Amino acid sequence: MDSLLLLFIGMAVVIAGIVWLKLNAFVAMLAGAIVVATLTPAAYVEKHVLAQGGTQAAATARANENLGAKLATKFGNTAGQLGLLVAMASIVGSCLLASGGAEKIVRSSLGLFGEPRAPFVFWISGFVLGIPVFFDTVFLLLIPLVRAMTLRTGRNYILFILCTAAGATMTHSLVPPTPGPLFVATALKVDLALMMVGGIALGICSSAVGLVYAWWANKRWPKALVVPADVPSSGSSPVFTQRPDHELPPLFLALAPIFVPVVLISAQAVMQARGVTGSSMGILNVIGHANIAMAIAALIALATLAWKQHGDRNIMKTQVQEALTDAGMIILVTASGGIFGGVLQETGVGERIKELAQVYRIGVLPLAFFVTALVRIAQGSATVAMVTGVGILSGFGSAAALGFHPLYLALAIGCGSKPGPWMNDSGFWVVCKTTGMTEVETLRTYSVMFTVMGFAGFGLVMLAAWFFPLI
Repeated sequence: MDSLLLLFIGMAVVIAGIVWLKLNAFVAMLAGAIVVATLTPAAYVEKHVLAQGGTQAAATARANENLGAKLATKFGNTAGQLGLLVAMASIVGSCLLASGGAEKIVRSSLGLFGEPRAPFVFWISGFVLGIPVFFDTVFLLLIPLVRAMTLRTGRNYILFILCTAAGATMTHSLVPPTPGPLFVATALKVDLALMMVGGIALGICSSAVGLVYAWWANKRWPKALVVPADVPSSGSSPVFTQRPDHELPPLFLALAPIFVPVVLISAQAVMQARGVTGSSMGILNVIGHANIAMAIAALIALATLAWKQHGDRNIMKTQVQEALTDAGMIILVTASGGIFGGVLQETGVGERIKELAQVYRIGVLPLAFFVTALVRIAQGSATVAMVTGVGILSGFGSAAALGFHPLYLALAIGCGSKPGPWMNDSGFWVVCKTTGMTEVETLRTYSVMFTVMGFAGFGLVMLAAWFFPLI
């Protein structure tokens, strides 16, 4: 059986499970992995292990490995790499919401830039909050302020909505520790500090293109403020406009859980690259490790929440429990993606796609972008699309094979998860139902803007890989 046929069968199982049977992504990807692993000939597995530099004995052992043991090993490998990071990031996000830290960031931005620059404030607030907090939550968090600003100015409702979405969505797909880019960077062995810097830079540029579309759409299809009666103001979090300033934490404490891990991880990577040694480097190697850096961020966020809630242990317990409950499902989904990607790799599909790309002169980056985009449009989830995309293309992941740094492949996959959000995307319905837009209005504004940003980001990745290959 051809490797490409195995790939299509696996993708069909996953997409049909999510779209048709309405299964959880964890169940769908696990089912896809089981089907692919069962159908993959032992010779394909042996060939894959040998191609990775393994011995004949190791290749034979892998080919004869029990299916249950194979699934457990791949699940454990992925969960071990990502589990702590996802859990700590979830705690940071939950505590930022509950302590008022997220609200402080937005209010401070408005105070600094002023109401005339409100679109920029919504964009940068969404961008910053999107690093530790998931897109749907960021949007629910900011939509009450969007309504309040629209009431105050009497215009630009569509612009405020789209600016908020533009900022939050690009960090969701490009900047760790959000699960999608975290999984892709880990799978391609891209240094997390480099992925953060590259993701932030590309996210700013591509979302800026989205802002241009947002301004045009606001003029083309102006819309009055609509507040659906059956939609809560901001999910489970307090409404921004009802919180007095003295109840919010200082700005430096609000920003610390976001920027401390970025600084620590980046500093460790830079010092290590420069060959710095000594006791100070030993300390930095500990606190600059991604798991420890995110744990420090979580401690800062928890301490801020405890202070603002006057040490109320029940509130802290509730926030951590809710955060870890959400993180548990995310870890399950990403780990099942690791299983699915792992069994796909053993089919030799990476080498098969490489052969076709050479025959038909298809570049690796366009292949990564369009494969990920196809999965995204088919089943709706950006994270699942990225997990599937990197599982298919991880065989290309060395600089020698690519001709440029694997960072660009990771970023191309992230951009590929943006085009075409529609009715099978949870974010589509969050935006549609909380803003009062119709489905058609959401498609021509939100969906088109995401597609524009995805293609803009992909174009920038292509240019950067050509002029600055980083090898």
